[in-house]
Amino acid sequence: MIFGEELAIKMDYYSIFIGLIFILNILLALVVIFLERRDAASTWAWLLVLFFIPLLGFIIYLLFGLNFPKKSKMFQWEDRKKIGIDEMLSLQISALHNRNLPMENDEAKANHDLIHMHLVHNDAVLTQDNSMQIFKDGQDKFNALFKDIEEAKDHIHLQYYIFKRDNLGKRLVELLNKKAREGVKVRVLYDDLGSRSMTKRFFKKLREAGGEVEAFFPSRFHFINLRLNFRNHRKLAIIDGKLGYVGGFNIGDEYLGLNKKFGYWRDTHLRIEGSAVYAIQTRFILDWNQASHRNDIHYVPEHYPPIQTDGHIPIQVVTSGPDNELEHIKNGYIKMISSAKESILIQTPYFIPDASLLDALRIAALSSVEVKIMIPNKPDHMFVYWATYSYIGELLKTGAKVFIYDNGFIHAKSIVIDEKISSVGTANIDVRSFRLNFEVNAFIYDEKISNSLAADFYNDLKVSRPLTLEEYNHRSLWIRFKESISRLLSPIL
Repeated sequence: MIFGEELAIKMDYYSIFIGLIFILNILLALVVIFLERRDAASTWAWLLVLFFIPLLGFIIYLLFGLNFPKKSKMFQWEDRKKIGIDEMLSLQISALHNRNLPMENDEAKANHDLIHMHLVHNDAVLTQDNSMQIFKDGQDKFNALFKDIEEAKDHIHLQYYIFKRDNLGKRLVELLNKKAREGVKVRVLYDDLGSRSMTKRFFKKLREAGGEVEAFFPSRFHFINLRLNFRNHRKLAIIDGKLGYVGGFNIGDEYLGLNKKFGYWRDTHLRIEGSAVYAIQTRFILDWNQASHRNDIHYVPEHYPPIQTDGHIPIQVVTSGPDNELEHIKNGYIKMISSAKESILIQTPYFIPDASLLDALRIAALSSVEVKIMIPNKPDHMFVYWATYSYIGELLKTGAKVFIYDNGFIHAKSIVIDEKISSVGTANIDVRSFRLNFEVNAFIYDEKISNSLAADFYNDLKVSRPLTLEEYNHRSLWIRFKESISRLLSPIL
């Protein structure tokens, strides 16, 4: 009898607990639907998570789903116009409105509307005195970066999403220690989640030598971080304010092709000399001051003398993130795609476009523009991989051509239009990069550079295989099931 009463009491507690979870789920669903004003796809994806895994779904939502207002204190950066490029911006915007902003080559002139969009709405100054080196191999990129760091005289600014404590990471930190002891100002900024294996001890000697290290959006409590969903995915390096790097390579042995799982790592990274370095430096300063909470770096003209270069490549450095109302890099992609007359070449490790970008590619393919997309043959994130296949299948039906890179893992984030203009940076073609991550891309208005990037694409075709519509249509039921589930969740991946 006593046992029966105890069981009844336990069942009552259990019922109360289930009832509370049910009520909590309903309240959270109402928040998602009516208060956060998400797009319909994201709303349905979160409702599915809450419905099928009530308790765990609530925890997942707290960590990955909270949609903070754009004006939240979390997203309060300095005004980049106050950092040091305000005069250049004001002059260019004024010239643009007066229709006398000089465009120094045919590609810039032909894409003045794209330049206008980035300049006015993203404060992306147009610099036209740049020279550029393209890296597609990790060994080459890091050999050049190490050499530039070795020759640094004033400062070294590094920002990476992933910074690993492996051989490459140790070699880099040892070199940074040496430069800091020589009196060079060294600052390192890494993302707390992307570099989750990082420890403060790893940078101890660098700090003792006078270097500074900060983590972006670190966890305030162990295992709990309500900012977990907003990651700084940028990869930047600035040497003495004269050289700038931007692209896809992070810091780790796998980016040298030393990880057996991925094999050869194919990426794209840029080394830039010219006034575009001012914009790259500005982006670093903004992120550094936000992470350090000290606002301790400012663009003092005498510290950053004019850059002497014989380059003639027009570049805009465009940034985006959850702190912006507009999805600047995605909008740039769509504008470029819409302008294509002959060809669109895309390399991306993830392909999860939203409806607007997918429609732009569909329309281009249906309009006889040659659309070619290259993706990896292996996943580094399983759900993302199968969601990619789902969207790729839709493009195959419009006549677009898809290629599977078989020579390791392709991590490049590049787009080339008509072999005349191009973009290289950190943004993948996925919802996360467009809306949730902090990203940076160089938009390049130069036929020679675009030809070079196109040549790299066609060279990669030699170690890739086409994915045909017939092959895609004959995929197994199990693959179709994985695609369907991943696609439902794609807005929140």
